Amino acid sequence: MLKNGDRVTGSIIKKDGKNLTIKTDQFGVVTTSWDQVESVMADKPVNVVLPDGKTVQGTLATANGKVEVATKDAKLSLAPADVGTIRDDAEQKAYERLLKPGWGQLWAGTGSIGFAGTSGNAKTLTFTTGVNAARATKTDKTTLYFSAIKASALVSGKNSDTAQAVRGGIGYDHNVNPRLFVNVFNDYEFDKFQNLDLRFVLGGGLGFHAVKTERSRLDLLGGGAFNRSSFNTPLTRKSGEIYWGDEYALKLGAATSLVQSFRMFNDMTNRGSYRVNFDIGASTKIAKWLNWNVSVSDRYLNRPAPGRKSNDLLYTTGLGITFAR
Repeated sequence: MLKNGDRVTGSIIKKDGKNLTIKTDQFGVVTTSWDQVESVMADKPVNVVLPDGKTVQGTLATANGKVEVATKDAKLSLAPADVGTIRDDAEQKAYERLLKPGWGQLWAGTGSIGFAGTSGNAKTLTFTTGVNAARATKTDKTTLYFSAIKASALVSGKNSDTAQAVRGGIGYDHNVNPRLFVNVFNDYEFDKFQNLDLRFVLGGGLGFHAVKTERSRLDLLGGGAFNRSSFNTPLTRKSGEIYWGDEYALKLGAATSLVQSFRMFNDMTNRGSYRVNFDIGASTKIAKWLNWNVSVSDRYLNRPAPGRKSNDLLYTTGLGITFAR
């Protein structure tokens, strides 16, 4: 029962922070402010976190301005302000899973593979693949990404590669407090038509959780990196860099999500040189494990190898799989 007289009937999912979330039969999931709740009753046992941090399981009822929790062994009476967290069994299980997960647990992501080709007067073949995975806990997050494209064409008996690039890396974030986190990453890149044999980047810095809600997340990043780029011209560049950028994720709806990443790297060894990494992708769930993926990956180098363009854009679309563990 709310203070304005409205009555909401359903199952309590959770009370976390200042909000109470209830799943109703007619209106779906309803979220209301806890300070607007006049009384609450739960016949089905829920998990309640007490002021001392201990978690008990029991039914709820409001009496004389107090929230009474009836467990198997006792009845506890709490002021509404002392009820910090309430979770149903599913939420409690998900919470406990995040406390001390094994390294192989909590991984989730998408993977896709695509082929395209022609046969006849012109024979072409294009292969693309991409994987994005993340493992997020209460205190840290590990991310992996990989994308590749290879295309060839046979015209009038002459065969040649038209595209060949591989990009991948790993990143790790560790929360210092609810807003601030430490970030480290390691990126690799090969691009035949930029004459790039291997770009190795190792960096780290600080990040700030600017926005963190159930639907969206925006992280701001900044720090330093070491870059070693080997070209087949031959040319090798070693440099120290400072970088800044962001990472953004948004749930557009129940089936579609969007992710975006931006990095600006300024070369501190060779002044005036810089490069930009920009990635954006969308995934729409078609079935439980099947989705439709669209991604764009852009790499800009203001001083490329002699005779090469500054910008390389890689875009893919197709069916993929969703996985979680």
